[in-house]
Amino acid sequence: MPQLRSSTDVDVSAFLADGLGIKQHLSRYLDLTLDQLEQRLPSSTDDLADLHPGAFRPEDATAFYEDTVGTGHLLELAAWHLSSADYIADTLRLQGMAVQGQVLDFGGGIGTHALSAAALPEVDHVWFVDLNPHNQAFVQQRAQSLGLADKLTVHRDLSSTRDVRFDAVVCLDVLEHLPDPSVQLLEFHQRMAPGAIALLNWYFFKGHQGEYPFHFDDPALVDGFFRTLQAQFLEVFHPLLITARLYRRS
Repeated sequence: MPQLRSSTDVDVSAFLADGLGIKQHLSRYLDLTLDQLEQRLPSSTDDLADLHPGAFRPEDATAFYEDTVGTGHLLELAAWHLSSADYIADTLRLQGMAVQGQVLDFGGGIGTHALSAAALPEVDHVWFVDLNPHNQAFVQQRAQSLGLADKLTVHRDLSSTRDVRFDAVVCLDVLEHLPDPSVQLLEFHQRMAPGAIALLNWYFFKGHQGEYPFHFDDPALVDGFFRTLQAQFLEVFHPLLITARLYRRS
């Protein structure tokens, strides 16, 4: 059974100080002044929502996240991580308590968790996977800026990591965006090494007023997801009061 390290031994002060330098990194990547960036961050969520096509078919999800969202996703994720810093910090604490060895960060966005994992002495390598080419390039740039490039590689999907067995899988705020999250759980299960841990959360809800249009919430999809989760994984207790959960292969 996985043994968790103490949360008090996990230092998240660098993230709480400035999001691991996120504004400076974004300013450089987007070629914006810090003042220009500050003006764009508050509207980033609405700007991204404006790109939504309305009727969002499952078969359109890959092209949407890979091509349509562009750099808008970077801004939206940065604004969310900065405005929800306490919550994100707790997910980083949990990650720091649990991960080691070869770590997969699936759908890693702006790289907060991948970069934090790469900085852990217990981690040998982080495999950052994200469809969006801007997310990939941005995280690669951030890793270089933070001196972590030797412990992190960037990938579009899992096909280029086929020979790796992961000791930890991190997949946060991603599963609700997938047209078939059960299939993704099964792929994680197949790629996890003996004794590996998975750090997961989800939010299968479009909102009372449709405020989360990018989420899938079909009842059959959600039911299938939980049946797959319960059949393939066992939950590992952790003491942090957050929505993220830890699992090991059953």
